[in-house]
Amino acid sequence: MPALDLHRLTPEFVRNFEPYIPSQPDPELMRLYRIGHLHRLNNNENPLGPPPLAREVIARFPPPRAGIYPSGDSWYLRQALGRRFGLDPDQILVGNGANEVITFVIKAFCQEGDNIVTADRTFAVYEWVAKFSGFEARLAPLKDFGFDDEALLRLIDRRSKIIFICNPNNPTGTWWDQERLERFLEAVDGQQIVVLDEAYCEFVDRPEFPDGLQMLARHPNLVVFRTFSKMYALAGLRVGYLAGSREVVDTIRRTCVVYSVNALAQEAALAALADDAEHLAATRALVAREKAYLLEELGALGLPVQHGEGCFMMIRLPLSDTMAYRRLMQRGIMIRSMTGFRFPNWIRVSIGSHLAMEAFIAALRGILPGRS
Repeated sequence: MPALDLHRLTPEFVRNFEPYIPSQPDPELMRLYRIGHLHRLNNNENPLGPPPLAREVIARFPPPRAGIYPSGDSWYLRQALGRRFGLDPDQILVGNGANEVITFVIKAFCQEGDNIVTADRTFAVYEWVAKFSGFEARLAPLKDFGFDDEALLRLIDRRSKIIFICNPNNPTGTWWDQERLERFLEAVDGQQIVVLDEAYCEFVDRPEFPDGLQMLARHPNLVVFRTFSKMYALAGLRVGYLAGSREVVDTIRRTCVVYSVNALAQEAALAALADDAEHLAATRALVAREKAYLLEELGALGLPVQHGEGCFMMIRLPLSDTMAYRRLMQRGIMIRSMTGFRFPNWIRVSIGSHLAMEAFIAALRGILPGRS
């Protein structure tokens, strides 16, 4: 049998990239940690689940439909999104979660020698996709836990193609207001694609928070990401989308993989969009209520907290975050350890049901030095 020279076949940038290893399925984790229950507080999931109409679509999806290919470009969903936001449906692309649309954009605009610019402690997939695609990721340090516009601008050179802004930022919850975002776009002056990731925008109810989709007409280099995974609780079906000027989206469309969004995901997202007012209000109320509870309890424990908008908060612990992860898992609580995201000794906690929040606080008390 001939030898396989995998080293020669694999590009250096792929060999040097450290792969992300997802956690095992819940039943396997429960068996591993010998626990009878598990509160998932690691992925910013919505504890209320999908809106009612989306639930109905999921429940009655006919099995024979599984043998038929879906709309290759999510046609009906794009029409509905266009009507909702006053856009031409051809300004919108739908992908298999936000991760896929990130890849679409980087593939469309970057070539060998190019770079992307973003923050050092934000949604890591921008950096990961750039690196495992062979492109440099230039990272500006956060300032006061938020994106630093001046630092981002200093990193730009003639090979910078895309700037990624997460607003609100995951994991810190900080955000730029309308004035700051406009000022940044003016400074970029159309020389780079500016991606505004609004995965958590539906959780924000502030008049000064910018609506990226309403800014597209004024800024043709702006691309906006949104998702059905967070507020709409369709994370398991993987539906994300981007919007931009017709010219920019036509370019990105060349890199799209058609048929990547399955039929059930398309129909559930369409139903969620048609039935979202009460769901959005209920989710916002739950997040506000449980954030207030956590802040009171964490304050009593004397733990530093970083929070803002979004369905999560960060907590600094007086012990290793990786150790805290293991000890909390032994008590049936799954959180996100943040060392790998350049926040050593911090954890990120998703806002969940009150039962889950009480269980988290009880488990946290049990692992803190001198409090068990």
